Amino acid sequence: MSIRLGYQMPNFSYGVAPRDLFPAVVAQAREAEAAGFDAAFVMDHFYQLPLLGAPEEPMLEAYTALSGLAASTERIQLSALVTGNTYRNPALTAKTVTTLDVVSRGRAVLGIGAGWFELEHQAYGFDFGTFTERFEKLEEALEIITPMLRGQHSTFDGKWYHTENAMNEPRVRDDLPILLGGGGEKKTFGLAARFADHLNIICNASELPRKLDALHARLDEAGRDPKTLETSFLAFVIVDEDGDRARKTQAELLGRMGISDLSALPVEQLRQTPADRQFVGTPDEVAEQIQTRVLDHGIDGIIVNLVTNGHEEGTVELAGRALAPLVHA
Repeated sequence: MSIRLGYQMPNFSYGVAPRDLFPAVVAQAREAEAAGFDAAFVMDHFYQLPLLGAPEEPMLEAYTALSGLAASTERIQLSALVTGNTYRNPALTAKTVTTLDVVSRGRAVLGIGAGWFELEHQAYGFDFGTFTERFEKLEEALEIITPMLRGQHSTFDGKWYHTENAMNEPRVRDDLPILLGGGGEKKTFGLAARFADHLNIICNASELPRKLDALHARLDEAGRDPKTLETSFLAFVIVDEDGDRARKTQAELLGRMGISDLSALPVEQLRQTPADRQFVGTPDEVAEQIQTRVLDHGIDGIIVNLVTNGHEEGTVELAGRALAPLVHA
């Protein structure tokens, strides 16, 4: 497994009728595949997230959508970024992602995290619990899921979950990769050091040096070679052949978040805004920003979303053309 360039779809608000929505999703995945992306991701949420839109905006169930993409693509890897552990029994998660692997002929990746969006839990009747409890659950879930993905039976008696000789057949392989996503320097990074093949770091770009120092500390504690854990950064990209148009789009997006004038903000204050994880401009400008603000720190790859215009034909291809040479050299 290697994900040096991934494409995440963070919304399904395409201004079309529900019956026409999934063809737009398929079109993006196919365009990503053709443009050299290694993986396509959807979010595992039931409501749209704060800062991205209103809760009632369209949101597809992740694994149903991924199975549809498996039948509509040929080579690209498929994953949720990331599966909310609190939404599913862990043994069922193992079965679900393994079935996606069978359907896609070995292209599934298990992206997983602790869960965080309280509104969804309240609305759907899932136990939210405390921050500590959610990470206790994630650790137990990984103890169950990992052997089930590797062809072993799972027997586990924990505080939160129980399995008894849980089997997972059929499988097309015993090395289905596990991806953890998040920015928690102790808990998320610690679990990644123990269980993951890939860590997608979610943070502001200016935080990356500190995050990588923390990750290396967790890897040292686990006695693991850093070269055995692939890393990526989640980047919000607004790219256009017309750089001024891209910057105008960013200003409109930030305006909806209550940020009116980036140029008026001191550097330290700017680094605390969503703009610090955005990469904006022409393809060449975006590539230069990704290189200097992310890859030069030692991150292996990039997962991008095109939150404002990814569903518009040609935009995914434009991003792929700009970024693939940086990570596939």
